[in-house]
Amino acid sequence: MKNKIIFATGNEGKMKEIRLILRDLGREILSMEEAGFKGNIVESGTTFAENAEIKARAVWEQTGGTVLADDSGLVIDYLGGEPGVYSARYLETEPYSVKNRVLIQRLEGAEGEKRAARFVCNIAAVLPDGRVLHTQAAMEGLIAREPAGEGGFGYDPILYLPEYGKTSAELAIDEKNKISHRGKALEMMKEALKAALEGNDEDINRK
Repeated sequence: MKNKIIFATGNEGKMKEIRLILRDLGREILSMEEAGFKGNIVESGTTFAENAEIKARAVWEQTGGTVLADDSGLVIDYLGGEPGVYSARYLETEPYSVKNRVLIQRLEGAEGEKRAARFVCNIAAVLPDGRVLHTQAAMEGLIAREPAGEGGFGYDPILYLPEYGKTSAELAIDEKNKISHRGKALEMMKEALKAALEGNDEDINRK
């Protein structure tokens, strides 16, 4: 897997964003399935950083090389931080259209800043020598009163971005990559990887 970067996800929506942002690293970007990973990963961490590292290390142990993983989720202040690290497992048997409706319903009566929420993304990278890097970023917004937009995936239709007058799902992908939690964390990780993979390991573990 030399000169390749493996990202520990099977989500095609994520892989599209990841390949766009990391394309100028000059390395092929593979999903974990494309890299031949077999097995299940139990995300037992209590923080985004812990879960990202668990995923990256599980894949790295099978494939070696440079493995990245992210853990991201929607943090809603009014709900005490829910769904947070359990975002993917929230109402696990239901589609996101139902999850989004339920979350909007749970904010009934919340006005203005009480609807504050953010997407948070932590990215972990396990390097060929076993070192681990982390970057983390957020995209701030408000929970919309109605889902809107066909772009993105997951909870994108319900995070409203006041400065853009749109939900995350209504942004064009290039626009979204510049401001999204994952886009910002990936840009930070790209710089960290450039330093690490060129042998300069100073100031590369950022959070």
